Amino acid sequence: MSGLTHLDEQGAARMVDVGSKAQSARSATATGRIAMKPEALSAIRDGTVPKGDVLAAARIAGIMAAKQTGALIPLCHPLALDSVSVECTVEEQGVRVTATASLTGKTGVEMEAMVACNIALLTIYDMAKALDKGMVVEEVRLLSKTGGKSGDWHASERTG
Repeated sequence: MSGLTHLDEQGAARMVDVGSKAQSARSATATGRIAMKPEALSAIRDGTVPKGDVLAAARIAGIMAAKQTGALIPLCHPLALDSVSVECTVEEQGVRVTATASLTGKTGVEMEAMVACNIALLTIYDMAKALDKGMVVEEVRLLSKTGGKSGDWHASERTG
């Protein structure tokens, strides 16, 4: 089972030992969007959704979720994050969420950025579902990561 870091010699799941790894500055950014009907998007943009400020709630939910990633994803290390930011941008047919997590530590923060993005998107859905139950969460992906043994990585444009 060599090469699979989350499996031991017998093939059983394990948490990777990062104790001997050097600390380094690390960051990761993830993005995704939620597509919706024009009426729901207008209500979000205008701040008239009955449940309140959708984008403010989504930002807070994303930040809170990033801090809980180790409790949500099996084998993920609980991390002391230095920073988490969640940006929500109203686009033509929906809302784009971009989340960035960073720390100085021994393991990366890709999952924290991805969790922050996903939970922010789901919060938008929850708060606006009375206006559009057919909203679609889509295109969630890692945009970039920096630091660590494997170095920097940046997504290329997808085709298809």
